[in-house]
Amino acid sequence: MNTSANKPSIALINPGELQRHLALLPTEDATAALGEITEWLEACQLGEVSGNARFQIARLLDGAAQPHIRTLMEEYLYTARLPKVRENQIWTLVYGVWDKIARQYEVCIEHGKRREKGADMVRAQLALVVTRAIAAWGEAIKWKGFRYSPIDKDYWARLGAAYLLAEGEGFAQKALQMHSERGGITSPFAEYLHILIFHASSLDCLLPRDIELADRLITHAQTEFVFSATRSPQSVWHLDLAKAMPPMRLTDAEQAATPTDRFFYPGQAQARMSMLAQEIEYSNAIPARLGLETREPAQALLPVLHHLAACWTPAPPQRQHARYRVKHQMVVLPGFINAFIVASPDFGGKPLGLPQEVWIADNVSQGGFGAIVKEIKGDWLGVGALLAIQPGGEGNWLIGLVRRYLRVSEQEAQIGIETLSRRVTSVDVGPRASSLPPSTPALWLQDDDPKGDIRFILPPNTFVAGESLEFTYSGRRIGLTPVKLLERGSDYEITTYRAAIIPTPKT
Repeated sequence: MNTSANKPSIALINPGELQRHLALLPTEDATAALGEITEWLEACQLGEVSGNARFQIARLLDGAAQPHIRTLMEEYLYTARLPKVRENQIWTLVYGVWDKIARQYEVCIEHGKRREKGADMVRAQLALVVTRAIAAWGEAIKWKGFRYSPIDKDYWARLGAAYLLAEGEGFAQKALQMHSERGGITSPFAEYLHILIFHASSLDCLLPRDIELADRLITHAQTEFVFSATRSPQSVWHLDLAKAMPPMRLTDAEQAATPTDRFFYPGQAQARMSMLAQEIEYSNAIPARLGLETREPAQALLPVLHHLAACWTPAPPQRQHARYRVKHQMVVLPGFINAFIVASPDFGGKPLGLPQEVWIADNVSQGGFGAIVKEIKGDWLGVGALLAIQPGGEGNWLIGLVRRYLRVSEQEAQIGIETLSRRVTSVDVGPRASSLPPSTPALWLQDDDPKGDIRFILPPNTFVAGESLEFTYSGRRIGLTPVKLLERGSDYEITTYRAAIIPTPKT
């Protein structure tokens, strides 16, 4: 810690003294700054503090944490190949701060509800206290989402109780400015509905940076959602505020509503997402009205917009293929380079000492696999990871992508894999107009109709609109006209090209 060793005792007695100490936090070291803020929160949690002083302390620490949280989130989401140790350090620190801030506000709420002596300020600003508590829980849930971790039922119980209080006290819709440095107007209702939509949007199939984009897009669209204590024919999700339960899709067998049941549906939100996707596809720019500051190019929003539009339908998205329960081993190799090696005719499909892992497939469909990973060995595994897969540990290698990733524990995960191709071969591609031989490794996904567009997996930043490629296969030169960049990952991009045989010059 950079300031005096007795800081917690000073802070718990005198919030004004805490403000002086917070001004001394290291501005260029977000990790150190949040570490000190964490110590203050822990000290406050253990101390006997009046409601007013606790609220002032929590509010100061909450505000002081914001710029450092943003700095670390940028590093967490946008650093290529962030080391696992650093990733865990950032996640633990930021998630812990949000959880501790939420719990401090929760204690403040209890002071205000009981009308304790020394809690008159809390009582007067109870709407703000509740709003900040709900928002902090929402941020903690989002950071859980970044790691694909299940949400504790305890969170839903705390959120439901806080929102019930807001409704009961009549300030659920009260407009408030929560953080002056962030701007914008919010309310207990707006923060609570945002969390419900976030959870209902099945974001566990997106990369962490896309989860953050989805979170911001939800803010843009959530005013279209309809939330009510009464079930209507349009209602899609429901929850019981008095129970520790997340929002769930309605079924025809639902029982009669109780006073604490709530229902919501997307209204025009799905149409808004679809129209926004069309606008971005046409203009190739992020509309300024979104106020969406991001490092991502405009095209990166499209998969997120399409995902949200699909999830916000009255009927849940249906699986394209039936799944069947199985139990067999599958050999897995991570990443583009390993897939290129085993798909190359030169290596005969042999792993050759590559870093293979053995997972257990527990269901299979025409479109992919569900698998259990008993031991997470590396830092590469996550949504979007490219895999070479050998079902049963022998025979043909398939190419797949991790589409869903749920951490059961620190060492175990449940994985959903989409099969991209059951027939793949390695080729070398190069610029069509170049006199040099092709030299860029590529995976040709051969399941495609040879008369239509064909897909390739290429190294990052290989696809260029308007730049044709070529490769040689079975003694023929084949030209490739670029069609579309389908998807990007950390070590690959999936593309489509239109293929045509290049005639041999006549001699």
